[in-house]
Amino acid sequence: MKLRILPLFIVGALTCGLLGGCSDKPSDNEENPENTAPITTEADYSATPSEPAQIRDIPSTELVGELTIGWSLGNTLDATGGKGLSSETSWGNPETTKEMIDEIHEAGFDFIRIPVTWQGHFGEAPDYTIDEEWMSRVTETVNYAIENDMYVILNMHHEDWHFPSYDNLDSAKATLTALWAQIAEHFQNYDEHLIFEGMNEPRKKGTNVEWSGGDAEGQDVVNQLNSAFVEAVRASGGNNSLRHLMIPSYAASSNSNALNAVAIPDDDKIILSVHAYIPNSFALNNNGKKEFDSENSSDTGVIDSLFNTLKTKFVDNGIPVIIGEFGARSRDNEAERAEWVSYYLTKAKEAGIPCAWWDNNAFFGDGELFGLYDRRLRTWKFPDLLNAIMESAK
Repeated sequence: MKLRILPLFIVGALTCGLLGGCSDKPSDNEENPENTAPITTEADYSATPSEPAQIRDIPSTELVGELTIGWSLGNTLDATGGKGLSSETSWGNPETTKEMIDEIHEAGFDFIRIPVTWQGHFGEAPDYTIDEEWMSRVTETVNYAIENDMYVILNMHHEDWHFPSYDNLDSAKATLTALWAQIAEHFQNYDEHLIFEGMNEPRKKGTNVEWSGGDAEGQDVVNQLNSAFVEAVRASGGNNSLRHLMIPSYAASSNSNALNAVAIPDDDKIILSVHAYIPNSFALNNNGKKEFDSENSSDTGVIDSLFNTLKTKFVDNGIPVIIGEFGARSRDNEAERAEWVSYYLTKAKEAGIPCAWWDNNAFFGDGELFGLYDRRLRTWKFPDLLNAIMESAK
């Protein structure tokens, strides 16, 4: 672990402790909801540093090289039900605690992606003022990870207002700029351990190009919104002039149509965000297969092709990439998933691309069962799969 200056809120929290003691659907969750009572702690994690922490002026290629394996807090702060703070648990997941994030870190994950839905938590135009309680809760969750010296990717998730069409461009740009100006100002004193991700899977929902890699209009609007995001953060002050920023392709798609259309802003602190649940028939498709054969090119070919494309098109040209979401849904096939993840992460590591597992805490039912860590029981449900992730990533 490298030495760095701790933000003042962490020093305060430690002192208090010493003195005083992918999917837009709810997840199928663990039974026995009586086990969901949150664990309380005495430390207050809702504060941001009062002064800028020391931040390194390094290109994103160097920063991404320091990451190994990530974990996503799925279907939680990005849930869209409820009202106010109740949104966090509206899709059936328990309130996130510091102890949970401690155990994610202890398992070996060195970065965490925190998806956040801001829609429903901000006011009317033109200010689009973010609710203070919601910002405070997001801050708490970020700080749980920061105290563990983890890197944090904070994003916008499950937003409907940024539909990428020319008719909607001006409205979407105004909303995105106002929101990111507030978020960036709020977190301006954090060092390089906090990364901003402008959008999650921006796409034309409900159309025939939603998941095809997009059309020219949609791709162009996504590029324009990515640029607006970068400009808003850079103009916000504090450490944000050196903040590392993630931008997605259309729908964060790994489709060649989407990747070929990406426009990278002229900035050395930009990271491309791509999502890849591949091969689809094994990793994602509801009617897919349970088997994966790492010696069969029909299973491995799409993985080989993607990482070769990402490396030659982006990484080799100084544009780092993070797979912001990946995973394979459970079909009562832990051994097969362990074989798959070993192959997947080995290829990702060879390409210099760290990956973050999408964990929605879902283990039962017929939905997208990407759960790894049971947040109610605070146990790892698939130890062989977890071991394969750690051994392959490192």
